[in-house]
Amino acid sequence: MRFEAITWERLTDALAERVMGLKPADGGPWLRIGVDGAPAARPEELSRRIAESLRLRGRSVLAVSTEGFLRPASLRYEFGREDPDTYYDGWFDTGALWREVFGPLDPGGTGRVLPDLWDPATDRATRSPYQSLPEGGVLLVHGPMLLGRWFPFDLTVHLRLSPSALRRRTDERARWTLPAFARYDTEVRPAEAADVVVRVDDVRHPAWGVTDGG
Repeated sequence: MRFEAITWERLTDALAERVMGLKPADGGPWLRIGVDGAPAARPEELSRRIAESLRLRGRSVLAVSTEGFLRPASLRYEFGREDPDTYYDGWFDTGALWREVFGPLDPGGTGRVLPDLWDPATDRATRSPYQSLPEGGVLLVHGPMLLGRWFPFDLTVHLRLSPSALRRRTDERARWTLPAFARYDTEVRPAEAADVVVRVDDVRHPAWGVTDGG
């Protein structure tokens, strides 16, 4: 893959234009976009930028963070508070994401999406109301380790950090998660699986590339 230096503004516009030209792979009325990246890569920031750019182009957008679909603490911490394998396999409620986020956007679905389910600060259900995404709208899901889970994305963007940059930019209290991201790189190979890869070792100077056929 060839990488090209780009500004965040140009990258956002390029991704938004690409989304505008997409058709849902399942033939339904909604697009589903994934922005994948470790917390240190700040996938929520790129998701926010894309959402704003799409809204300026007249598209309805609903952004969902996987942080709103964490499992209860009793399950996340079953094997201790700093177990990287549990972080990889058991922190995020993928079943709830399928049921409450992706399922309603299947062809013939209601379009009513639950934006979040669990508040990790209170360790209680958020009780947020469902939000209706009109036909033609775009779902943006952002968070870590989104690929390799068979989520039905129409476009995936992976924010790539080298191992040294990931360690440097990860808060010291969260560095116990680094083995999980190493495992993700080995097992899922997100830099090859994603449609678009953005290198963010230097957040001021991103570079992007598109996978073959992406």
